[in-house]
Amino acid sequence: MRQEESEDLNSQVEPEITEVEDIEALKQALAEAKKRAEANLANWQRAQADFINYKRRSEQEMAEVGKFANTTLMLTLLPILDDLERAFASIPSRLAKLDWVDGIRLIERKLRASLEAQGLCQIKALGEPFDPRFHEATRQDKGKEGIVIAELQKGYMLHDRVIRPTMVVVGNGEEEEKKEE
Repeated sequence: MRQEESEDLNSQVEPEITEVEDIEALKQALAEAKKRAEANLANWQRAQADFINYKRRSEQEMAEVGKFANTTLMLTLLPILDDLERAFASIPSRLAKLDWVDGIRLIERKLRASLEAQGLCQIKALGEPFDPRFHEATRQDKGKEGIVIAELQKGYMLHDRVIRPTMVVVGNGEEEEKKEE
C-alpha cells in the first residue's frame, strides 16, 4: 500500500505544479494582452489626434483658398482702376464738371467699393519708410533717406497678403545734407 499512497501523493503534487504553471502562463498571457491593448489604445489615440489635426488643417486650407480665390480676378481689375485714375487726372477742367464724367467717376467708385468689400485695400506708401514687403523701389531721388517720396503705381493687399507691391521712388538723403550745410 505504501506504493499506492506514494503514487497518490505524486499524482496530487503533479496537478498542483501544473496548476501553478498554468496560472503563471495565464498571468503572463494576461500581461502580454494588456500590453498589446495599451499599445493598440495608444496607436488609436495617436491616429485619432492625427485625424483631428488633418481635419483642422484641411479646413484652414479650404478657408484660405476661399479667401484668396479672387486674387487673379483682382489682379486683372487693378490695371482698369489705374487707367481710370490716370484718365481722371488728365481731364481738362472745362470737361471735369460734365455729367458723363461724373457718371464715370461713380462707376470707378462702385468698382473700388466692390473690390474693397472683397478684402482689397490700398497700401499706404507716400511719406512712409521704405519697406520691401510692401514697396518696390524703381529708383532713388533727392529726398529724406529711406522715405518714399513718390508713388508711381499703387499697391494693393488682399486681406493680409500683398498681391501687388507699390512701385515707389525712395529718397537717397541728398536733400538732408544740403539742409545741414
